[in-house]
Amino acid sequence: MKVKSFEDLIEEVHNKGICQQCGGCVSFCNSMDYDVIGYKELNSPPVFINKENCLKCGICYHLCPQTHVLDDELNRTFNLLDYSSMPLGNIFDLYSCQSVDFDFLRHGTDGGVVNALLNFMFEEKLIDGAIVAKTKAPFSREPYLAKNKEDLISASGLKLGVSQQLEEVQRYHSYTSALPKISSTKFKKLAVVGTPCQIYTIRCMQNLGIIPSQNIEFCLGLFCYENFEFDQHKMEQFERKFNIKFEDIKKIKIKEDLIIQLKGDKNKESLVHIPFEDLIGYMREACNACSDFTNIYADVSFGGLGSPDKFTTVFTRTKKGHKLIGEALKQGIFINSEIDSPTEKRIKNLLLEYSISKIERKEKFMESKLRNLKEIKSNV
Repeated sequence: MKVKSFEDLIEEVHNKGICQQCGGCVSFCNSMDYDVIGYKELNSPPVFINKENCLKCGICYHLCPQTHVLDDELNRTFNLLDYSSMPLGNIFDLYSCQSVDFDFLRHGTDGGVVNALLNFMFEEKLIDGAIVAKTKAPFSREPYLAKNKEDLISASGLKLGVSQQLEEVQRYHSYTSALPKISSTKFKKLAVVGTPCQIYTIRCMQNLGIIPSQNIEFCLGLFCYENFEFDQHKMEQFERKFNIKFEDIKKIKIKEDLIIQLKGDKNKESLVHIPFEDLIGYMREACNACSDFTNIYADVSFGGLGSPDKFTTVFTRTKKGHKLIGEALKQGIFINSEIDSPTEKRIKNLLLEYSISKIERKEKFMESKLRNLKEIKSNV
C-alpha cells in the first residue's frame, strides 16, 4: 500500500483550500534538515522547497488535522464517538473560575485561569516549561516558552508600535515551530496551551511517538470559533468599519461575540462588541474547515463563553486534567463560582449551540469546495 506523503497533502488539503496552517507538517518533517517543505507566502499553505529530498515517510500526512487518519484511535483514547453525537466531547466536570492572583486577572483573558493554573503547575513541579502564545499585535501571537510567573505575565498584553503591529498582524503563528527546539533543551515536563487544530496535532504526535511529544505532560485547550488574518487593506477596512485604531487595542476576548477593550485612562477604557457575522471577511478561510469549538482532545478546555465577566468556563476531559483542576481548587488558586443544575444546563446549551454552528459551517464549506472543484474539472 502506497504511503501518502506531502504530495498527497497538496492534492487533498492545500488545493482544496482547507489547510489550517498549524505548522505540524513543516515542524516535524523527517527531512527537516534538508528544507524539504516550508512557507513561502504569507498566510498560505506550506510548499515544497526541495522536493527531491522528500523521504515520503508519511509523517506530515498523518499529523495533518484535515486528513483525519488517526481519528478512530484518538476517539477511542478520549472516549469519543463523533462530532454529531458528542459535539462537546467527553466532559468529566464543568467549572466557572477566576484567578485569585490579581496579576493574572489583570493581564489575562477572562478570569486569568490558564496562566494561574500554569503557575500552580510550576510551583508544584508538575512542569518545567509551558508553550504559550505571546501577544505580538492585535489578533497576532507567536509561540513562547514560559519558565516562570514573570514569563507568563510577559506573554500577556500588547507592547508594539503601529509599524510593528502591521508587520505582525499579517502573520498567522503556530506553536508547532517551537516544539522541535524542545528536544535539545533541559525541559522534560511541558504543558502546551493551544487551539483545537494545534492540540489535535500534538495528540497525533503522541499517538505516533514523535519526539518531543513524550515531554508534553498536559494539553490545555482553548475554545476557538475562528482566527483572523489581516493585510494592509483589511486592517484599514477594519479600522474604518468599526471606528477602531489598532494601536488603541488593549485586549481582545471572545464570549458571545468578539470583545475589544480599548486603551484609555483607568476609568475611561471602553469595550467594543462585534458580532461574529460582521467578522466573516477577516476570518482565516482555513477555520471554515474546522469543526472543533471546545477543544475535545485537551486534558482541560478553557474559554470565556458561558461564564460571567472576568470568569473562565473550564471543562475537565481526562483523568489527568480532572485531577489537576481538583488539586488547584484545593490549593485555592481559583475562585470557583457555584454552578447549579440550571446554570450548568444553560452553559452546556450555549456551548452546544456554538459547537453545532461550527460543525454546520464546516459541512457547508466543504460542500461548497467540492462543488467548485467539480465545476473546475468539468470546464477543463
